[in-house]
Amino acid sequence: MTSHCNTASAEIEDVQGSADTRQIAINRVGIKDIRHPVRVKDRSEGEQHTVANFNMYVFLPHNFKGTHMSRFVAILNNHEREISINSFKDMLVEMVEKLESEAGHIEMAFPFFVNKTAPVSGVKSLMDYEVTLIGEVEDGEPSMFTKVVVPVTSLCPCSKKISDRGAHNQRSHVTVTVSTDDFMWIEEIIELVEKEAS
Repeated sequence: MTSHCNTASAEIEDVQGSADTRQIAINRVGIKDIRHPVRVKDRSEGEQHTVANFNMYVFLPHNFKGTHMSRFVAILNNHEREISINSFKDMLVEMVEKLESEAGHIEMAFPFFVNKTAPVSGVKSLMDYEVTLIGEVEDGEPSMFTKVVVPVTSLCPCSKKISDRGAHNQRSHVTVTVSTDDFMWIEEIIELVEKEAS
């Protein structure tokens, strides 16, 4: 038993001591699920304070032994201001430059609140929507996306046709991802989806 353990540890030392010649790159290395307070543009109130979950990754070439994890958090702290498409894009480009990578990816997921009026009672209340800003940069070219999950009521057309008083309907979630080179209100995306719901 003892000699077997000694042999095993000798083999491990030999593997650890040798250079890795496989030249394998890692597509994404970084930090995940970092919660951070942010301010997001709000069409009715000017801005909205919320808490976002950040995932930040960069491409790691085969000749790099690792990356500086603390730089991800430092970049996030430097952008502790109103988050817009422009500032989010700046953060993405800065991350790739500071971590000396050719590609990067950031996701910022947060609840976004909209004041809604109930159709029958007229009572106003806040409704939350799942929003994710997604940024990718490859070979110096950034791409920006906004993903919104919108709860809607869908109406069964067959039920409507045969019903005198009321038709059967159901709650659904519509997920929309929009390529956003220019600024677009989150509320505008929500309204477009709700308008198209039956």
